[in-house]
Amino acid sequence: MAYTDFTVFDLRQQFDIHFRAEDLFPEVASIEPSQWLQQSLRIGQEVGFNSEKSRSERLVTPVLLELCERNKRAFSIYSGMNLDIDPAHGLRGECDFICSFSRIQDFITAPIFCIAEAKKQDLEQGTIQCSAQLIGARKLNELEGNAPTTLYGCSTTGIEWRFLKYEHNEIVLDKKRYLISELALLLGVLQTILDLSSKQLATFPSY
Repeated sequence: MAYTDFTVFDLRQQFDIHFRAEDLFPEVASIEPSQWLQQSLRIGQEVGFNSEKSRSERLVTPVLLELCERNKRAFSIYSGMNLDIDPAHGLRGECDFICSFSRIQDFITAPIFCIAEAKKQDLEQGTIQCSAQLIGARKLNELEGNAPTTLYGCSTTGIEWRFLKYEHNEIVLDKKRYLISELALLLGVLQTILDLSSKQLATFPSY
């Protein structure tokens, strides 16, 4: 089994995960996107995409790079790297994007704070896969002694984005879905995730 194989039933049975939905970000300040980001997304959509990989490259990567740059590159973005933490329990496989406050680019290290999974169409399956990846991320954080209480994730088609939060043994799904056409609001949500995660990790000596 790998991250792509998990079902909701598997997550409940193997890891005692509970699911619920709420408005995760009821009050978010919009952030005006740069001209670079607007142009990159416009070109990406005009060129089009024929795979999940092309969607992630042309729509998701520019958004994450914008967030990284406006925060003075305070975190690393790992793209298409394996998070093989516990293969015996299926916690293995590739993640589309992993965000960590580590400055090491060569391999994934804690503290991971957010994972994004890019899907061609199926947001629901992407949400389940991302949930499993967050379980793996927490295990890595714990092994390295740098474990924030709350981790965030996202399942996205590039056009539509759905966020989730992993806290204790609960996955909370955001009731709202954000569109790339609401770019300022989407950036506001991502900035909120970064700010909340930074506050959690401020107490760790290694951060």
